[in-house]
Amino acid sequence: GDRSNAGTSRGVRVVLDGFPETEPDGRTAFDLIDLTAVNRLEVIRSNASAVWGNAAGGVVSISSLRNATRPYATLDPTFGSFGFQRWSVSAGAQPGAGQVGGTATWARTDGWRTHSAGERFLANAAVSVAVGARNRLGVFATGGFNRYDIPGPLTAEQVEDDPTQANPVYASREERRDNTLGRLGVVYEIHPGDQHELRTSLFVGPKFLQRSERGTFRDFTRYHVGGSAIYRYRTPIGSNAASVLSVGVDEAYQDGAILFYSLAPDGGRGDTLRTNKREGANNFGLFVQEELAVGEHWGFSAGARYDNITYYVEDFLDRGLSAARSFTRVSPKLGINYRRTPTHAFYASIGGGVEAPAGNETDPASTFGQDSVYAINPLLDPILSTSFEVGTKQVATIGDGRAPWEVSYDAAVYYTDVRNEIVPYRGGRFYFTAGQAGRAGVELGGRVARGPLAVQAAFTYNHHRYLDYTVDSVHYGKPGATADYSGNKVVGIPDWTWSTGLSYAPAALGGLRTQLTWQGSTDYFADDANTIRVEGYGILNLSLALDQPIAIGRGGFGVRGSIGINNLLDAA
Repeated sequence: GDRSNAGTSRGVRVVLDGFPETEPDGRTAFDLIDLTAVNRLEVIRSNASAVWGNAAGGVVSISSLRNATRPYATLDPTFGSFGFQRWSVSAGAQPGAGQVGGTATWARTDGWRTHSAGERFLANAAVSVAVGARNRLGVFATGGFNRYDIPGPLTAEQVEDDPTQANPVYASREERRDNTLGRLGVVYEIHPGDQHELRTSLFVGPKFLQRSERGTFRDFTRYHVGGSAIYRYRTPIGSNAASVLSVGVDEAYQDGAILFYSLAPDGGRGDTLRTNKREGANNFGLFVQEELAVGEHWGFSAGARYDNITYYVEDFLDRGLSAARSFTRVSPKLGINYRRTPTHAFYASIGGGVEAPAGNETDPASTFGQDSVYAINPLLDPILSTSFEVGTKQVATIGDGRAPWEVSYDAAVYYTDVRNEIVPYRGGRFYFTAGQAGRAGVELGGRVARGPLAVQAAFTYNHHRYLDYTVDSVHYGKPGATADYSGNKVVGIPDWTWSTGLSYAPAALGGLRTQLTWQGSTDYFADDANTIRVEGYGILNLSLALDQPIAIGRGGFGVRGSIGINNLLDAA
């Protein structure tokens, strides 16, 4: 909806080439993420690491620079339904002890719904070179634009009549977003000896954002700057243990002008200036973490992180609304790992986390004199969480001969105690915090392969409930009247989600792989009163792809391709 974090994610910190895509207020936009340029993707579960802050759900770390052993160049065109097309080119080389590479991608779509077309261009380039015998310098640049129309929400009756139609008000206002942004980052690694390592980074990212939204034309000019320094000291302890001590600091600051104008009849900028302000957010963190390996089987970790997240608002039309507010938190972390064999491990972790309110949650909408208006929402506190998790992972080969069984699996059980769960108030006009929520779940994943045949599956069970949640907005205008939603399910979380797949790639077909996947979820509630239920879904997808390119001539050229049908059974 209008007041949601649509187009962004929160609770998970996203890092691209070592630089935060996540903004200081905890939201992540994906304008600079190009999946065709991903070389390596690492997922750090929950909040067990002290290195990352303002991310109670974990970290996704993406690397775009390939470790190329020889020069390469690729052209990857993709075409699909609803006018979709994407062209991607990439190239790279290994000059001496360095690496250089880059990718450029352009994509557009007409969209499934009316007024949902979009166009995107993104380019990135990176170079990493040795400086002397032990140090290394990396320079990473990325930039592009992302433009898309917003079809808007529909009523149940409108969906039943024609789910592809646009919301008439959104279409008449030409509601859209036009984002132009970039980032330049530098990383310098110093290795004075085998025991010492220092990694420093600096980045700057300008952003120019325009949109037609809620009857106004909005101009945002932002700059996102910051950096980090991490020192690691490795040392043996006796003959049977080793220690890695990490100490670090990180800083990220985003600020800029915000101008709201009246909306012209064609959806462009009008002549009347309605809002003139600047909004800033700063995220400062300090952390220390100790990792201890004992023998061949045991590993222990302990750490702590201090976060100070500050918001600034300066209103140039109404000076009385200018304000600043800070949230601080010290989060402890503990972990233990038992490696039964080199490919089989058990682990347990306890971690505290902090998640600051997002920008649109700290900036309440006007309610036409019915509520006091503040520059920064006084009802909000940071989300505080404590997570407990136990799990196991194993990779095994069963049998001998030419076609042994390859088996891998992972399983985890978790519980997260959440204080100050942020929920919408008065239909999303602004936000406040529920007292407490409990998030428990089980995650299972596995893969079995033998010869050309492979089966994989992942299942998640979620038991997420509000434990202490009383609200008065459903009885607005009736002082003292409240509704108690304690025990209700958390909004937007299905009990079950799954993804399964079957693939077949016989050697006789020269690397041609056929894959069938089934993914879906069960029902969930769209409101905290648990009265509006969203139906679950399950869809089948089919794809054919060449795993290895077909060589053309002797110059190192090759071609490969794929074709896929999503929602094979056309499920509604």
